[in-house]
Amino acid sequence: MRLTTLRAALLGAALLVPTARLLAQDQTPAPAAPETPVEQPNPSGEQPAPAPEDLKKEPRDPLEVYSDLNLFGEIFDRIRAEYVDPPDEQELIRAAIQGMLTSLDPHSGYLPPADYDEMREDTSGEFGGLGIEVTMEEGAIKVISPIDDTPAAKAGILANDFIVELDGTSIQGLSLDEAVAKMRGPIGTDITVTVVREGVTDPLKFTLTRATIAMRAVRWSMDGDVAVLRLSRFSAQAYIGIENAIKDIYAERDGKAPKGIILDLRNNPGGLVDQAVYVADAFLKQGAVVLTRGRTEAESARYDAQPDPLDAQLADVPLVVLINGGSASASEIVAGALQDHKRATLVGTRSFGKGSVQSIISLGPDGAMRLTTARYYTPDNRSIQALGITPDIEIHQVVPEELQGRDEIVGEAGLAGHIKIEGQEESTVGSSVYVPPEAADDAQLQYAIKLINGGETNAAYPPKAE
Repeated sequence: MRLTTLRAALLGAALLVPTARLLAQDQTPAPAAPETPVEQPNPSGEQPAPAPEDLKKEPRDPLEVYSDLNLFGEIFDRIRAEYVDPPDEQELIRAAIQGMLTSLDPHSGYLPPADYDEMREDTSGEFGGLGIEVTMEEGAIKVISPIDDTPAAKAGILANDFIVELDGTSIQGLSLDEAVAKMRGPIGTDITVTVVREGVTDPLKFTLTRATIAMRAVRWSMDGDVAVLRLSRFSAQAYIGIENAIKDIYAERDGKAPKGIILDLRNNPGGLVDQAVYVADAFLKQGAVVLTRGRTEAESARYDAQPDPLDAQLADVPLVVLINGGSASASEIVAGALQDHKRATLVGTRSFGKGSVQSIISLGPDGAMRLTTARYYTPDNRSIQALGITPDIEIHQVVPEELQGRDEIVGEAGLAGHIKIEGQEESTVGSSVYVPPEAADDAQLQYAIKLINGGETNAAYPPKAE
């Protein structure tokens, strides 16, 4: 995989090329001048607000802009001096910065230092922790499984253990997120975990030293001869997760290729642009993966797939990609690229439609800003902004009665302040985000399996290059 431009981003699609204003000489006689209107008295002395069309005519004078900044300073000083309680000046300024950025679009924003650290941890896919995958069961924290080669696995914590105390303090009443936060911490620090194990009379105590844990981005399973790869998000672990999953699948099958691969991108919110390119490149040997276009040349780029051993190994393996209303950003880049290149058949419901690239700009000790700097297009120059990607075969889930009407989201088009593209269609109806917990009840997954096995037929499968 070769990529020259690496950029952290949560993304989507669509570019609006600014059009130049054209001036033309009109050879027809000029119309008669209208009568001069009688000026009405203005006792207040206030100037009327300019009409919106007047504001768009010419860029504002820099002096006017700095005058507005002086206004901001004046209001800030009045708040500091006269607000009923002494305010926190740093929080005031950060709130003003946040308001300025969020007024641009739903995806730009300010990241205070703590949020910036959390975002970097999330996108890197690594953190200081114990290596335990847990869930909440009847108010208790239950271990799903320890991750291989982590402090938890090495100490002997087992699947189905119940965590009851952390550093001698009961976890009763804590939410799952709160308990996980307590188990995470600086690398090299110790924590004592007390667990209750079925068949063991007394609680067991383990003193663990936190280490770097790589979050698993990809899980795989086999349904007969069909491989199912579930990619949960595009962190820095996404491509290596796909690569390792393919390696493990071939090893389990003694080098024999699976009958087909299902790449499940449902409810995947996106992540890093470079990881989206890498994942698409795993199934493509050449051609564009995504085009980004921004205000400046530096923000415009074309990302291409390159031939490599992995895509050569998978060249003859049929591919189905599952998407739904929760598939956004990087998920849409991958789905759009594989659809445009006729490499995969898309099954499910319309995707989210997030069409913009956010750059994370560090502000040093003050955190970072997340700023929309580009829009993207699929290889066929398609924009998905506020519209989403339509699957080749639309399959709806059977939604439980108690969730009906609450399982759909409009997506990007439903977000206040979203970027609009003149003349471009937008989605007006919702797309379901519901995925049944049991694979046997998952209509989209089962249809994809039958499609690969020949139990279902459709003109869209396999895709045919034009």
